[in-house]
Amino acid sequence: MIRLFAACLSLFVVVMTAWSVPSAFAAPQDFLAPPAPSSVSSSVPSKIVEPSVVDLMQDLDALYQKALDATNQGDFATAETYWTQMLDRFPQNPAVWSNRGNARVSQNKLEDAIADYDKSIELAPAAPDPYLNRGAALEGLGKWDQAIADYNHVLELDPKDPLAFNNRGNAEAGLGQWQAAIADFKQACDLAPDYAFARANYALALYQTEQTDEAIRIMRNLVRKYPKFADMRAALTAALWAQGKQGEAESEWVAAVGVDSRYKNIEWLTKNRRWPPQMIAAMEKFLTLKSS
Repeated sequence: MIRLFAACLSLFVVVMTAWSVPSAFAAPQDFLAPPAPSSVSSSVPSKIVEPSVVDLMQDLDALYQKALDATNQGDFATAETYWTQMLDRFPQNPAVWSNRGNARVSQNKLEDAIADYDKSIELAPAAPDPYLNRGAALEGLGKWDQAIADYNHVLELDPKDPLAFNNRGNAEAGLGQWQAAIADFKQACDLAPDYAFARANYALALYQTEQTDEAIRIMRNLVRKYPKFADMRAALTAALWAQGKQGEAESEWVAAVGVDSRYKNIEWLTKNRRWPPQMIAAMEKFLTLKSS
């Protein structure tokens, strides 16, 4: 999973003006520009923000909001365009480089995304988000060890980052290291109890290691709490079918594909969603018998 690198554009432009910094640098939440002096001599007039700076600030805020809106609508090509327009104005902004990388990942432009994350890391080596996001892109290329190295670095910067634990679990699963993946998914759940996707990954990894009853228990709990959680509806379908509970499996399946029809596609489940092999096998049996 990737994460938006938060940027406080308006705050930075104001601080930039007071300090007469020659180039702008939008401040993520933990990467702020130096504060303004706490006191100013009464003989020095207050700094007045130039109208051109106000216009720039408003322009950047508007582009930032347009990029977020396009992302929320799933229009990642348009979001990429807005991030690029922001970089044309502030090429030294690490948050925007990382966020454009996110838009590119969502279009499967993985190599281009990694180049953006590299630039973001160059500009803000102490910020965790570009490493987290680059790791997700590396996963998409099947470069599991490199992805794990990025997640390890995120956890060096923030040892309690649940997304880093979840993503490292995904990469470990890619290497077939299921016990390590289970430990990381569980840690993500412990750190963020409402992190539903980490809990789903935990259930799938348990199913892969034949801890079937516990896996199904977690799936049922997730479906009860999140009725439109198609991933767990579909997984529960396959697991229940394998147990011979055809009626219940059929009911879960109707609910799953009513939300997301991609779960009919084994290739998508294998390459994109990356379900574990045992879960894929159970779903294949269900789909084969269902269509016969």
